[in-house]
Amino acid sequence: MKRLGQRMVYAFIIVALLGAGLAAYVRLAPTDPDVWHLDMAAPGFQPNPRWAAFCPRAGDRYALTEDPAALLAQLDTVALATPRTTRLAGSVEEGRITWITRSAAIGFPDFTTAQILPDPAGPRLCILGRQRFGEYDWGVNAARISGWVQQVLSLPEPPPAVPF
Repeated sequence: MKRLGQRMVYAFIIVALLGAGLAAYVRLAPTDPDVWHLDMAAPGFQPNPRWAAFCPRAGDRYALTEDPAALLAQLDTVALATPRTTRLAGSVEEGRITWITRSAAIGFPDFTTAQILPDPAGPRLCILGRQRFGEYDWGVNAARISGWVQQVLSLPEPPPAVPF
């Protein structure tokens, strides 16, 4: 019986060390801006259907077309005021910004890119959110994007996702 107890303690220690190693990897893994600072205006660009998207066209109730650069600047301010969010790359002058938002407990990184895109009806601001690890994010990126757009546009309710 004593031997079983020792094995249980060793198993617990091994699981704890593996968990700590995974948490350290998630938090400390290097992030390459060339991979995550997406150019949505690149020829042939198509977002993954699992990514959260907000990309309304002119005439849509939530269209962000009035002054995309000013809206991008406002969005940058709102994003940087979000807990655990930092700018990875880009600027308002570039017309594209990517932010990293990390989860509270383990620090899972989510990437959000906003970009001013040319459109025949006038430039528009599009936003994509995606996670680095895992297949699904349980709606976290879509909720973050909707909250940011709600603040930028001073809406009474968060807007729905608008596909790319």
